[in-house]
Amino acid sequence: MFTGLIQAVGTVKSIQRSGQHSQVTIAADSKLLEDYQIGDSMAINGVCLTAIQVNEGNFTVDVMPTTSDKTTFKQLAFDARVNLERAMPANGRFEGHIVAGHVDTTTRVKIIRENENSVQMTFVYPASLQGQIVAEGSIAINGTSLTVATVGANEFSISLIPHSLTQTNFGQLKIGDQVNLETDMLAKYVQSLLGGKTYAS
Repeated sequence: MFTGLIQAVGTVKSIQRSGQHSQVTIAADSKLLEDYQIGDSMAINGVCLTAIQVNEGNFTVDVMPTTSDKTTFKQLAFDARVNLERAMPANGRFEGHIVAGHVDTTTRVKIIRENENSVQMTFVYPASLQGQIVAEGSIAINGTSLTVATVGANEFSISLIPHSLTQTNFGQLKIGDQVNLETDMLAKYVQSLLGGKTYAS
């Protein structure tokens, strides 16, 4: 389980692809990798993956075809900046929201607008996620726990303060860029209990 509070931004240093399967090596701050071991989890741009190799200053993960197909990993490039968060320890502080690291879909940036001391970003979302995204609710984009500002029929927006832009890879996003999206787990359960019905927020 993760909280959506990004701990570091890593850099992709190697991608070895074989069909849709790949092994990705990411350079990261040594403090983040302190006591990090083979078999441990890491959320990379919101995708929960397992370390198969850990060296000083970097680690390697296996990416399955299903994961690649469902996430932005199919477009991942050398030197790309990625948001990183280790799994939450049992005695850790819980400040974001429950993030499973299981991406629902990818979506694209539609609008980027500066608003005084913040940046508002608007994203599109598919009809299958209607009812799972509500104003003032939580959402994880590239693994980052954010609050939904507004919701429309097929788009929603979030606002980012300067700290969020500098501590994540959001500052590098451009209109049209793809991101990983995970809706709030509680919204999924409520929708399931309602038999899959959706209601306008």
